[in-house]
Amino acid sequence: MNTFSIVGKRIVGTFALGALSLAACADDRPNILLAIGDDISWQGIGAYGAEYVNTPTFDRLAVEGVLFNNAYCSAPGCSPSRAALLTGKYIWEIQEAGTHGSDFPKELKVYPELLEAEGYQAGYTGKPWGPGKMTERDRNPAGAEFNNLTLKDVPAKGISNKDYAGNFKEFLSEKPDGKPFVFWFGAHEAHRSFELGSGAKNGIDMDKVVVPGFLPNTDLTREDVADYGLEIEWFDSHLGQMIETLREAGELENTLIVVTADNGMAFPRAKANNYEYGVHMPLIISWPAGIETKNRKIDDFVSLIDLAPTFLEAAGAGIPREMSAKSLMPILKSSKSGQVDAKRTFILSGRERHTHARPENLGYPIRALHTAKYNYIRNIFPGRSPTGFEYKDVDSSPSHLLMLESMGSELTQLAYGPRPLEELYDKEKDPYCLNNLAANPEYKPVLNMLNEKLEKELHMSGDPRILGYGDIFDSYPRYSSTRPYPGFNTSGKYHPEYVKRARAQMKDLGIVNPGYERRVRNNEKEAGKKPSKR
Repeated sequence: MNTFSIVGKRIVGTFALGALSLAACADDRPNILLAIGDDISWQGIGAYGAEYVNTPTFDRLAVEGVLFNNAYCSAPGCSPSRAALLTGKYIWEIQEAGTHGSDFPKELKVYPELLEAEGYQAGYTGKPWGPGKMTERDRNPAGAEFNNLTLKDVPAKGISNKDYAGNFKEFLSEKPDGKPFVFWFGAHEAHRSFELGSGAKNGIDMDKVVVPGFLPNTDLTREDVADYGLEIEWFDSHLGQMIETLREAGELENTLIVVTADNGMAFPRAKANNYEYGVHMPLIISWPAGIETKNRKIDDFVSLIDLAPTFLEAAGAGIPREMSAKSLMPILKSSKSGQVDAKRTFILSGRERHTHARPENLGYPIRALHTAKYNYIRNIFPGRSPTGFEYKDVDSSPSHLLMLESMGSELTQLAYGPRPLEELYDKEKDPYCLNNLAANPEYKPVLNMLNEKLEKELHMSGDPRILGYGDIFDSYPRYSSTRPYPGFNTSGKYHPEYVKRARAQMKDLGIVNPGYERRVRNNEKEAGKKPSKR
């Protein structure tokens, strides 16, 4: 028997922390500052060519460090993507944490806690891992919370009033001298909703706004994209203040700073989709004391899950063997641009349930493989609607409502209509992933090659969808709100029918999953039910 174990207003602020200047010499291990935005595609930052947004902090870090052209998140939704980043594992390797709004098993190792065990001070401000419920943890895996300080004024409705930069200062003021830190700055921006017209009102140049080709190019969508840009500027401005704080404290030189986001922009056919604008992420890494050759652009395919082992290696800590991810330190230490590691020519992504949008609270599982030229996508259950009842698997927005008014249009059908088992896109010719080549006989060899590659990689990483017990994903509870749709729709409970199915599948395969059994039984006890026998 096998044992399965899951072991804006453009602002600049300053603040002096003189007492901290001595701490930089006390420990030569780097500080780690992760700045992770919410729902931002890679082309939403100036360093990647966006001319309508003003992101001086991000752009300066790209010049002073390394910019990754081909960075991808593990899933196009916040909760699973953040969990994957924290654990250094793909979403299909982290049980409930790989599903949106579910649980975070206690056996999953996360880099902030591993670094705390090595003497680091861990904290976060803004949005950490979530949404979801931690039934087995006393604290968010991102660290200790610092969200007490708020702002009286923000440039637009929808922008958080959390004083991210002020909360970071508070964290530093409480940190013991001589102790390195690992800090998670989780901006709530650019998550919906946006104040319509706020971008133009706050200085976004509407003539420079670029509407992605999967959206109708109208005045309304341009305005919607501009409002999205304003929220990115707010994210940039707070990181700028944090960097100034580090500079004045004498901590900047030995601080490894990462700029990224959890998943793509909250527009139709972007967020919650494994097309480019759903999973292709910005990734900029700066570390003055640790990166000798700066201002480099890297073409290697990397995943945000690679950040966990990178942070651990930079700190001189051990990397757990169960982490699928690979450290980026060889790339950061290299003097090369372009392709550095010849093996990094592809990356994987996937998704499971995003929101409650289908009967029985079912998800829309996807697995995908991305290369420089192609995106290969496998829709595991093409009979399910990709956007669900009432199109609820798409964030509401002006662009979304506009597209629903023209259901017969090609773009709307691509965004909301049914999808085949396989999709294949030539990104060089079709950067917006609009022309599916999977049924084209000329591309059959490419399709077969990518299909076999994806299958092999998923087998190696133990994906239940591939190994034969995929029903376990649809059994996981959703702790966020549910809707009165047909079938099982109880928030916070495991789906009993799919628990039964998953148990039968694992029994047939000889798989023992004690953590899953423990959580299911505890969940049943909380509901006042007698635990079911296996």
